[in-house]
Amino acid sequence: MKTVDFRSDTVTQPTAGMRGAMTAAPLGDDVFGDDPSVNALQQTVAERLGFEAALFMPTGTQSNLCALMTHCQRGDEYIVGQFAHTYRWEGGGAAVLGSIQPQPLNHQPDGSLLLSEVEASIKPDDVHFARSKLLTLENTIGGKVLPLSYLADASALAQKHGLARHLDGARLFNAAVAAGGDPYVAAREITQYFDSVSVCFSKGLGAPVGSVLCGSAAFIQQAKRWRKMLGGGMRQAGVLAAAAHYALDHQVARLGIDHALAKRLAAGLQGLAGVTVEAPQTNIVFVEVAGPRAAGVIDHLKARGVLATGLYKLRFVTHLDVDEAAVDQAIAAMHEYFAG
Repeated sequence: MKTVDFRSDTVTQPTAGMRGAMTAAPLGDDVFGDDPSVNALQQTVAERLGFEAALFMPTGTQSNLCALMTHCQRGDEYIVGQFAHTYRWEGGGAAVLGSIQPQPLNHQPDGSLLLSEVEASIKPDDVHFARSKLLTLENTIGGKVLPLSYLADASALAQKHGLARHLDGARLFNAAVAAGGDPYVAAREITQYFDSVSVCFSKGLGAPVGSVLCGSAAFIQQAKRWRKMLGGGMRQAGVLAAAAHYALDHQVARLGIDHALAKRLAAGLQGLAGVTVEAPQTNIVFVEVAGPRAAGVIDHLKARGVLATGLYKLRFVTHLDVDEAAVDQAIAAMHEYFAG
């Protein structure tokens, strides 16, 4: 039985073309700033997303942390969603390593933060409070795409109150592809509302590792200092940057295939007793299972060669190593379990 992995889009294997690009990459020492493949990636990402500069990082967690530590100082505060990656899923790094206080807010059903609540959470300039310095959003958030009109309004609110704006765009290109048209143009339409953006290449884009942080030249220079302090200074990193660059050039438009497969999966799970399926906007399908049967579903799927996660809801993520046959295998395993 073939095992199909829906746990995350981080499980992808490099394609043959990507492996070839990695093998052929010219190399230098990135700590000295002379790795040509890293420099080419940084320049390309910055240009395509409308920023002055960019910085290659080993991970999205480090990229976001460097951004927060550059925007904020000890005793400052960032406003963030309860289920945002920078708050919930990155080990508390901003608080532990940056001494930055999070101000988490509840998400609306579409993944956004209610702007009236954002405004109400901004602290007055008073010694009793942490200094509100940064609004952090995520797009996509739980697979949902934040509308451009919302990003414009959130950006205007942040600027009105003197807050910087950071986007965790780990799946930025999923949001861009979902918007339709040229995905690079759509991505830039999203990033125009932010002072800094982190983009991950090891999720849907299929690179083995790596994220890029974008911002002004001065911002990136300071972020580079934090990257070094956090252990992110790499040497012949062009091998990894070449994989990310290949993904940027060749594996963005195909994200639409992942979105279509997620819709196929969601449609195939509709109507199961005790199961509620959220209609996917991109490549993530969330499934709620009611009652005592929820406890055994992950083990049943695994026994049928289907890997998924179930931290708070059953989650399936489509990616470049998932095809229609894999989706149908997952649908069949779910039907078998809930028909029993």
